[in-house]
Amino acid sequence: MGQEMHDFLPDMGQDAPQAGPSWKRSNWPLVGGAAEDELTQSLDPMALREAIKKSAKGPAAPALDDAALEAAASDSIRAMLLIRTYRVRGHLAADLDPLGLAKQDLPADLNPEYHGIIGAALDRKVFLGGVLGRQWATPREIVDILRKNYCGKVGLEYMHISDVEERKFLQDRMEGADKTIEFTPEGKKAILQAVVRGEQYEKFCGKKWVGTKRFGLDGGEAMIPALEAVIKYGGQRGVKDIVYGMAHRGRLNVLANVMAKPYKVIFHEFSGGTANPEDVGGSGDVKYHLGTSTDREFDGIKVHMSLMPNPSHLETVDPIVLGKVRAYQTERDDIGEGQHKSVLPVLIHGDAAFAGQGIVWECFGFSGVRGYNTGGCIHFVINNQIGFTTSPQFSRGSPYPSDVAKGVQAPIIHVNGDDPEAVTFACKLAMDYRQTFGRDVVIDMWCYRRFGHNEGDEPSFTQPLMYAQIRKHPPVSQLYAERLKASGVIGEGFLAETEAQFNALLEEHFDAAKDYKANEADWFAGRWSGLNKPADPETARRNVDTGIEQKLFDSLGRTLTTVPEGLTIHKTLGRVLDAKREMFNSGEGFDWATGEALAYGSLLSEGYAVRLSGQDSGRGTFSQRHAVWVDQTDEHKYVPLSTVPHGRFEVHDSPLSEYGVLGFEYGYASADPKTLVLWEAQFGDFANGAQIIFDQYIASAESKWLRANGLVMLLPHGYEGQGPEHSSARLERYLQLCAEDNMQVCNITTPANYFHVLRRQMHRSFRKPLIIMTPKSLLRHPLAKSKASDFIGEGHFMRILSDMKPVEDKATKRLVLCSGKVSYDLFDARDAAGIEDTQIVRIEQIYPFPGEPLAARISRMGNLEEVVWCQEEPKNNGSWFFVEPLIEEALAKAGAKIKRPRYAGRNASASPATGLAKRHNAEQAALVADALGLSVRSEIRRKQKA
Repeated sequence: MGQEMHDFLPDMGQDAPQAGPSWKRSNWPLVGGAAEDELTQSLDPMALREAIKKSAKGPAAPALDDAALEAAASDSIRAMLLIRTYRVRGHLAADLDPLGLAKQDLPADLNPEYHGIIGAALDRKVFLGGVLGRQWATPREIVDILRKNYCGKVGLEYMHISDVEERKFLQDRMEGADKTIEFTPEGKKAILQAVVRGEQYEKFCGKKWVGTKRFGLDGGEAMIPALEAVIKYGGQRGVKDIVYGMAHRGRLNVLANVMAKPYKVIFHEFSGGTANPEDVGGSGDVKYHLGTSTDREFDGIKVHMSLMPNPSHLETVDPIVLGKVRAYQTERDDIGEGQHKSVLPVLIHGDAAFAGQGIVWECFGFSGVRGYNTGGCIHFVINNQIGFTTSPQFSRGSPYPSDVAKGVQAPIIHVNGDDPEAVTFACKLAMDYRQTFGRDVVIDMWCYRRFGHNEGDEPSFTQPLMYAQIRKHPPVSQLYAERLKASGVIGEGFLAETEAQFNALLEEHFDAAKDYKANEADWFAGRWSGLNKPADPETARRNVDTGIEQKLFDSLGRTLTTVPEGLTIHKTLGRVLDAKREMFNSGEGFDWATGEALAYGSLLSEGYAVRLSGQDSGRGTFSQRHAVWVDQTDEHKYVPLSTVPHGRFEVHDSPLSEYGVLGFEYGYASADPKTLVLWEAQFGDFANGAQIIFDQYIASAESKWLRANGLVMLLPHGYEGQGPEHSSARLERYLQLCAEDNMQVCNITTPANYFHVLRRQMHRSFRKPLIIMTPKSLLRHPLAKSKASDFIGEGHFMRILSDMKPVEDKATKRLVLCSGKVSYDLFDARDAAGIEDTQIVRIEQIYPFPGEPLAARISRMGNLEEVVWCQEEPKNNGSWFFVEPLIEEALAKAGAKIKRPRYAGRNASASPATGLAKRHNAEQAALVADALGLSVRSEIRRKQKA
């Protein structure tokens, strides 16, 4: 055995009183895996009798005649069913609750009598054939072994797993008379010292900042040595990076005692140090939301760790951690089958949030899915047995908060938080399983919350009995120290001396915190080297040249139109490719999908990577993209852009999730600024389900946590009469989030401009999130086309696009400003009506608003009489309330006689769109007529004829 705290024999431990919550865990059904284990496979009567005969020749076996042989086989079957019952349901009798409030009677089917083993049969030797490490044993001995294995301080749920090898792996580490949790004396001292650090840190903060919220770990301090076990044993098993995500409970303790963030820095933050934006830049955030990164070393093996910032929306960080891990694994080329070993995600949950937040299941749904698999996540549940003021029986309908994990057949290790050795063992076993099978695993640590939801809360208002028990319950360090003293591992004064030494260290750091000065935050290290924060707002608005050379343009044309030999494509796709060839031959008529593919391909050729995901993104929701070609005879797939040299192209049809997938892609983009990461909603308004990610990360993470991100969100938007849920991407919601140049919002109308904005996203020296209202009908609109010359040579993204048939500035009396699809309706109606004094100008980038160039244009229109903002969306939606004051500013800068723009669009509405085609057409014709000063009735009649 080694000399460190985590060197131990992997197994359970002590026999203990039985426990269970008030709804009777023992009522949970007896269920097993879909595939049978080796126990029930051996129940063939003939084979069993032969095995017993062979074994009976041994010196320890009983002498058997034919009748005795038959009885022995029957006894063996009963014993094996008893063993199986313990494997399935033994956890229900485990001693899990430190407070002893969840005790219950032993479930009846865990008694040998339930299986017909009674009287003298309890002491009659039974053939086991190697099960439990025994050839023969009495039922009394069997039960003794099983209760120590499955009903001690650790309760294992694993028989719902269908894979026999995985079940056997766990059985081998749990079962047998020789299986106990053991540590070296040095390891036990180290565990105690880690628990002391956790406890005394919380007490110290409580004394120095009385009543200040810290969401302490008090009652769950056994997590500290357990997480250190993850680092140490993970390093031994090949882990190079660990990415953590967790909410508030215990976060500051983890930052200090696991992540090794200097105590003086945390104490400086407690004193309000990070509230001053001048210290580090940005708005800052409360201390229990912050993250950090560091390296720790055990036995000469260094592991890099990062703890992601997390807002108050519990579990929101989960998909972001997984996405970041996937990016790191991709960078390390560690994403193939049987890989994913070098980067580990660890998510730390509260019990109520784990059971109650749907994002937890969305993240479990990524497990094993191509493009999203991370090779298994270790989930650590701090099970306080309460959620704020709500007891478990009122917050879920299942015995454990961890039951959701059964949906992906993850093993669940329940463990008593008052036994630090058992908790540490659980983490070691979880790491061993994850690195072996690449699967999720859950540790459910039963503990308690010594104080309320926060340190200013009074929990006895709602849980008086629980808190009466907590007030008299000894701390973890005291209980564990007594165990170690009784076994002679430590002396009488060890605990007090350890506490005194650590408190002296904390006092030293407390004094140092008074003079601590935070450095300017370094956002841009590692993969972010060479990027920067824009020096001023105007820098954030600037464009860069994004045109490409003719040679590359032609090469990409061949890539996008050449069908490889042996691939049988769909006949309709064949017609699509014929049309694309004509585009490249003629240099005319480039559509949206081709412009997009040219952007991706050109970035790939320059060494960037591209990752596109969303529901049905391979084909495209509107059958427009065809990034993946499927052979019509055997369904093998061909991805043309994956053949472009230098870069890496991924396109993934995602799980049917918005919240989880958008969070995953945000996490991926946070780790890899050299990859153009795009998330596409099936319809733009489906992003509603991911609004938390937009609010808490995309819009505000740079300000709160100094974290840049270049994620692109493609949100189909446009009013074609398809109803409330298929029209509006809720443009107004994103504009309301815009401030301080935090992100970009565009509503683009040409394939070439789309091409340039995607390339601009990677070619600038900084990263900002980009939200694009992508079209539907414009995907194939005859006017929404670009020329080859729009892509080749010098060129860049145009924040403002001029009129398709420009009117002379001096002749312009009416200026109609708009964005998106409505511009083409306006062009059509104006030209049909023969209007010659109206310019239609498209605002392609709504934020940051192009006020300066707009003012310059207006200043040239000396005879301007009216400025109109026209939009398809209802007045209370869309851009109107956002752009109105900005247009006023542009008019003032231009010295125009007109002071305010006029609105032309739909009336305010509770629903974003009508679902009646006739009504939609009438509304559309009316708003276009209003913008152009036409007769509404005449315009409706014209549209009907068209």
